[in-house]
Amino acid sequence: MPSLIPIPEAIQVDTRGAVILHEDSPETRDSRGIYLPNHIEPVSYIAVDIGGSLAKVVYFTRSSDAPSTPPGANGLVNGYHDHHGENGKLDATPGKHHRINGALTPSSLDSPPIVPNFAHRDFADELIRRAAMKNLPGGSLNFERFQTEDIEECVDFIQDLIAQSAAANGVSIAEMRRSVEIMATGGGAHKFYDLFTKRLEVEVHREDEMECLIKGLRFITLIPSETFWYSDELVQSVTRQTIEMERPSPDPPQYQVSFDENPTPQLPCLLVNIGSGVSIVKVEADGTYERVSGTSLGGGTLWGLLSLLTPATTFDEMLALSEKGDNSAVDMLVGDIYGQDYGRFGLKSTTIASSFGKVFQKGEKKKVFRPEDIARSLLYAISNNIGQIAYMNAEKYNLERIYFGGCFIRGHAATIATLSYAIRYWSKGSKRALFLRHEGFLGAIGAWIKNMEPPPTA
Repeated sequence: MPSLIPIPEAIQVDTRGAVILHEDSPETRDSRGIYLPNHIEPVSYIAVDIGGSLAKVVYFTRSSDAPSTPPGANGLVNGYHDHHGENGKLDATPGKHHRINGALTPSSLDSPPIVPNFAHRDFADELIRRAAMKNLPGGSLNFERFQTEDIEECVDFIQDLIAQSAAANGVSIAEMRRSVEIMATGGGAHKFYDLFTKRLEVEVHREDEMECLIKGLRFITLIPSETFWYSDELVQSVTRQTIEMERPSPDPPQYQVSFDENPTPQLPCLLVNIGSGVSIVKVEADGTYERVSGTSLGGGTLWGLLSLLTPATTFDEMLALSEKGDNSAVDMLVGDIYGQDYGRFGLKSTTIASSFGKVFQKGEKKKVFRPEDIARSLLYAISNNIGQIAYMNAEKYNLERIYFGGCFIRGHAATIATLSYAIRYWSKGSKRALFLRHEGFLGAIGAWIKNMEPPPTA
């Protein structure tokens, strides 16, 4: 039964003037904070989305100072320039050093102590301090991720966040814990429920995964420069493909990443969420949603097979291998079969006819293939498959906007280009793949947003 998600007015977060922060380290590419200068309400909720491979954390902190490096400064282009390489490639190195920025705001700052002593100078100072904390100019929405197999590290991080927030606000750990609530979603919200409640000693709420996913999409697409897409020329340069694609405009931007600078609610749409597996969700114009398709061949498939076939030990090492690979050494191309283009069906000689088609050669000695080439071939195979399934569902439901989310993407240029290419090729240029700078955090963002909404009326 489709569920109704809230209209934008029901989301009690002021996004006016929101900007995505610039971080000096490329390790923070997909987890940069979002500064909300006009959101002044105190927040002590922490959202956690625990999937099969990764656990994502979202939390809001207050600070007495606005960010020191505003987006657009120091040579930044849309806050994204420094982490593009050749042909607009996005740096995919993950964050390995988890930061705690600012402090959660305990609910106790909203009211004075129970037994005030107005003759005591410390109490007067405390009132001034609490009033100042309550009216700080905005704050930052922060993002962190952890390996699910190392879930204890995630718990330790939240524990440190609570302790540091207590110290920053001048309250006890016990008082801070009474203010903090964990909004947990994903399969791990059930699997690790006892771990979070016992270790953190805070209240933990389990939220519906699909509902949080859609709420997160509705919110994050309202942030300027969050949504982006590749131009056709950039797609072709990254994928090394030469097929001519029809384009929706006569003069598209060349070799660049384009950003949605003035976002508005964009419904209906299709959300393709790529985690360990893939869920494809149709979101209607009235906000109702339904999971209409999916596939078990997702990020977990790529991760698992490359663990067997290459020496890489992490997903990001596998992506790095693929950057150096040549899939034509492993894949059978149209040119390998025909010796030329297959013009009748518009297939160039460089088109992949069979993924891993060159690996098996009957009667020949088994060959050894480079890990880099294997990684590139498998990345193309998984991404092309997801892209085609996404296109078919968009076509079936007559949807023009196709958003790709999930930690599989990681801002990786070849992944983005391959998904973009599949959508543009199969739709003959009528549809475009859209991507999100916080693509892996939709569920956690949705869980955080859900707790910001007013309680339902009777």
